[in-house]
Amino acid sequence: MTISSLLPVNEIELQALKERYDSAGQGHVFQFFDTLEVEQQAKLIQQLLELDVERLNNIYRKAIEGAEAALLSQGAALEPLPEAIFDSVLKATPEQLREWETIGLTQIAQGKVAVILMAGGQGTRLGSSDPKGCYNINLPSQKSLFQLQAERILRLQEIARQYTKPGAECIIPWYIMTSGPTHQPTVNFFEQHNYFGLKKENVIFFEQGTLPCLTMDGKIILEAKDKVAIAPDGNGGIYAAVVNRGVINSLKERGILYSHCYCVDNCLARVADPVFIGYSVSKGTDCGVKVVSKAAPEEPVGVVCVRDGKYGVVEYSEISQEISEKRRDDGSLAFGAANIANHFFSTEFLERVPTFADQLEYHIAKKKIKYVDLETGEVVVPKSNSGMKLECFVFDVFPYAQHFSVLEVDRKEEFSPLKNAPGSGADCPETSRRDIVAQHVRFIESAGGKVVHDGDFEKLEFEISPWVSYSGEGLAEYVAGKTISTPAVIETKADLIRFT
Repeated sequence: MTISSLLPVNEIELQALKERYDSAGQGHVFQFFDTLEVEQQAKLIQQLLELDVERLNNIYRKAIEGAEAALLSQGAALEPLPEAIFDSVLKATPEQLREWETIGLTQIAQGKVAVILMAGGQGTRLGSSDPKGCYNINLPSQKSLFQLQAERILRLQEIARQYTKPGAECIIPWYIMTSGPTHQPTVNFFEQHNYFGLKKENVIFFEQGTLPCLTMDGKIILEAKDKVAIAPDGNGGIYAAVVNRGVINSLKERGILYSHCYCVDNCLARVADPVFIGYSVSKGTDCGVKVVSKAAPEEPVGVVCVRDGKYGVVEYSEISQEISEKRRDDGSLAFGAANIANHFFSTEFLERVPTFADQLEYHIAKKKIKYVDLETGEVVVPKSNSGMKLECFVFDVFPYAQHFSVLEVDRKEEFSPLKNAPGSGADCPETSRRDIVAQHVRFIESAGGKVVHDGDFEKLEFEISPWVSYSGEGLAEYVAGKTISTPAVIETKADLIRFT
């Protein structure tokens, strides 16, 4: 038995692979090949076969050009969003909100709406190696982010059922994008919890792509003699993943016309929000976005605006103080539409992305990346940035939308991201818990009831399951004119009666 018979290629194919990488200026990936065991050689070859090295070089080249252009275009022409594509739930009439919601619920009832969740992140900054969606923010119920979102889908299916024919089923398929490190733990978590009451066939997991990590001059980094260093390709990797992993085909088979796409770390995310869906459908939107109003000119968030005549997101670091402080006639910030990674897509738009995918610009994130010294063969763990990860962002497609729209929502009702470690004071588990509990107290108060509390929502033992109410609906008949004493965790309508 020859060595080559144990490899996934024959000798001619191996030589062609080496020449291909040499031609691309990446031949060094074979530096240690002849010193490897056959199993290690096979592993490396398999990884290199799956990698489109020419595309990688093109992505790197465009990323460098983009970074240089960004430096030169600090004075890029920035304009506020035109009024024609911008609306706000804070300024809409109750009738307008009801109309959008009815349109959205009708689309959901007709089986035309799916949810795509970006859940590739780990809770590293939270001190956890688990997928972020598994994280427990210490709610009274001890529910994870995944469970909260699953229960919102269950409740919304129930609400939308009134818009279906009698006896018809109402399904919102949930497509969950994972990454290499989070894929299996996420699947296991859902299986252990029986999919939180959802039907298994309506929860679809798919993995986002990866790209090799590169040196500062664009060379592929080996993290071991037989392994290329790789990293997820950013949340914008969703567009390639929905094509490559069969999601587009699945959407079309199910008759899905619209998808709501959001990030797992927002504990207040209104999953498949019928108001947002209805608004976007009523505008004929192919690519839409939810925003919140910037808390202050100096808040370090990306802003949705017009840049050089095209819709896009401009990072905080790219906006001058003068522009960030500019105001409209009504006193609101002209550049105040803060991006919260919350999107609406038509299936037709997602299907069209591959036609302009090669024009999308990747962004360079400089990182400390473990590598093998090509001369000594020693593994080096750097103390400073040694290379780069290339990332595409979900908003990079905005310039290619034919019908773009923006809906402003209420920050306190819809946006509370989980980014930082416990005890850090901002965008952390304590603020996530606080914001959910405070919202649930508002639900009761808006329904004419009261909750006994001292205003410390980080400690208050009160919670309403999304099973019971998605956004405050259906509570008045139980709580109007009544007072709820705490602790109270309301998991059913019967609990509403028991605690009042």
